[in-house]
Amino acid sequence: MKVYSSDRIRNIGIGGHSGSGKTSLAEAVLFAMGRINRIGTVENGNTVSDFNQDEIERQISLSASLLHGDWHGTKVNLIDTPGFSDFLGEVSSGMRAADIMMIVVDGANGVEVGTERVRQLADEYKLPRFYVINKLEKENVSYMDIYKDLRDRFGKALTIVDIPLKSGPGFSTVVDVLHRKVYRYETDGSGKGVEEPLEGEIAEKVEKIRSDLVEAVAESDDALLEKYFEEGTLSDEEIMAGFKKAVIKRQVVPVLCASAVSNIGSSSLLDFIVDYLPAPSALPPFGLKDGGEVAISENEKLVAQVFKTSAEAHVGELSYVKVFSGVLKTGDEVFNSTHNRSERIGQMFLLNGKDKEGVEEVHAGDVVALVKLKSTHTGDTLTVKGNSVEVKPIAFPEPLINIAVEPVTQGEEDKVGTGLHTLHLEDPTLLARFDGELKQTIVSGQGELHLSIALKRLKERFNVEVKELEPKIPYRETIRATAEAQGKFKKQSGGRGQYGDAHLRIEPLPRGTGFEFVDAIVGGAIPGKFIPAVEKGCAETIEKGVISGCKVVDVKVTVFDGTYHNVDSSENAFKVAASMGFKKAFLDAKPMLLEPIYKLEVKVPEAYMGDVMGDISSRRGKIAGMDTDGRFQVINATVPLSELYKYTTTLRSITHGQGIFHREFSHYEEVPGDVAQKIVDAYKSGDDEE
Repeated sequence: MKVYSSDRIRNIGIGGHSGSGKTSLAEAVLFAMGRINRIGTVENGNTVSDFNQDEIERQISLSASLLHGDWHGTKVNLIDTPGFSDFLGEVSSGMRAADIMMIVVDGANGVEVGTERVRQLADEYKLPRFYVINKLEKENVSYMDIYKDLRDRFGKALTIVDIPLKSGPGFSTVVDVLHRKVYRYETDGSGKGVEEPLEGEIAEKVEKIRSDLVEAVAESDDALLEKYFEEGTLSDEEIMAGFKKAVIKRQVVPVLCASAVSNIGSSSLLDFIVDYLPAPSALPPFGLKDGGEVAISENEKLVAQVFKTSAEAHVGELSYVKVFSGVLKTGDEVFNSTHNRSERIGQMFLLNGKDKEGVEEVHAGDVVALVKLKSTHTGDTLTVKGNSVEVKPIAFPEPLINIAVEPVTQGEEDKVGTGLHTLHLEDPTLLARFDGELKQTIVSGQGELHLSIALKRLKERFNVEVKELEPKIPYRETIRATAEAQGKFKKQSGGRGQYGDAHLRIEPLPRGTGFEFVDAIVGGAIPGKFIPAVEKGCAETIEKGVISGCKVVDVKVTVFDGTYHNVDSSENAFKVAASMGFKKAFLDAKPMLLEPIYKLEVKVPEAYMGDVMGDISSRRGKIAGMDTDGRFQVINATVPLSELYKYTTTLRSITHGQGIFHREFSHYEEVPGDVAQKIVDAYKSGDDEE
């Protein structure tokens, strides 16, 4: 395999809304580079990047895949990422490998919520980006209207680089504004194009657009701006150099056009990538965890990071690695600075989907797949012994949905735990934990499909099947009033008996205070050595709850009187007596249930706003306010956690995939009486069954 130096590499992440044509565009580009001899389709399940059986069945991308080819002596790495919101973590992984994001826009739909989300993520990663308006062969598509929409939404930095001569079913010609060239493509899908003269009205239009582009480049650099004012123009060399720098600084965001299914514009796109986009070595130094930086250079010490992990049958674990500096070679002894462990580099592969090509070395800026690393996982840094640097962590999205699971076959709990842990190492957005309070294994992720596929893999790879359950809600019990009660435990069964007698007062405390215990015994009514047992009895009852089996919060307990027996009293007797007294007093102190309330932020197109707000209200939610964000409405609300189970699916259904949301814990609030009674009754019913 040919080895590429850092200046001959381009790393392009592909992102956008689900269905915008990202995978199809990747196919067209691979075909143009000669990596495939026919263009696959998502519908036929034969694309290079969607090779997983789940992807083929569902006709959507579920994971980030690596693709590559050569264009005029430059290696073009493509990282095709999913558009479906459940797999946003894969977009985060892919962005760590990318140097610039290509955001694909559906020409028929314009700016969609997924377009916005990828743009926001690119901002968080400080990644340069460019937009490709795809599907220009569709009916009633206007390239300029979509460009204006993008510019209104994302700012004046957006600048046209090429335009279609005509959008719609007749789309076949791309006008290169930078080079003032016209390329007419065959409509047979061959991707072949011929250059034609630029003349007439279109020539005047191109000059105006090119003038705007040159002006944008000039404004990105003081020296260029001064020359532009003096001479009214810039040389082609100055435009190219200034353009690259402006793209890196995100002062110019290029906009291009294409039709993936008709294979029109793919060679023009590749020319643009190679000629006008930065090589890794031209980018600023990359940030380290401690705030330092590493220069992207093959002449520095090795610094690389695993940005994704996957498992393949007959191969084992594949670690996808971005090399930030230095050179990585087969046989190298490297150091995992994240976990202070050594690793030896075995086989290295360049990937085109599932297809692998062996490679002996890769240079700074390149991406590669490593096989069977012993103890290195997603996010870990690989470097040389003695170099303690760590690349900054990959920022993965917080989970949006929880389910509870238990094995279908009893006794397989350990297998479930081991399998889920392994899946988490491959996919950090999949979280699993045993909740001691709820006594359930809780699995968290980005959506129902995300979790469904994870559980399917658990069964296929680890041979363990689980039942999916609704997670229990961590309600809290508390009181409204003060009450007193006596707890007396007396037991005589031959020999030494049991005797404990404690008088307790319980009082409500401000929300969030917790549990407070006061010893107010005077005159030795209860010997001091038994007071800790009284406190322990109360504390244990608080953990178990009284009316619903949920933890008690925000109560003050005072032990103020009692009696004891010289022979029969014991710590255990006073612990039981305290528990009895606490329960009696609690029931007399106007008990109530509290439930966790979550902040909910929902972003939807305006057309769906009413339906979404109605659904939130039906979930006992309270609308806190609304904001406008371009074409989208942002609804802020608070909703009980018990009403958010599988909300991802409902929102997707209401908005036809156009809505996204974020949730986070806010506070605890009293459960309405009718709802609380059902919870208490269900708990009592469960007790009766036991």
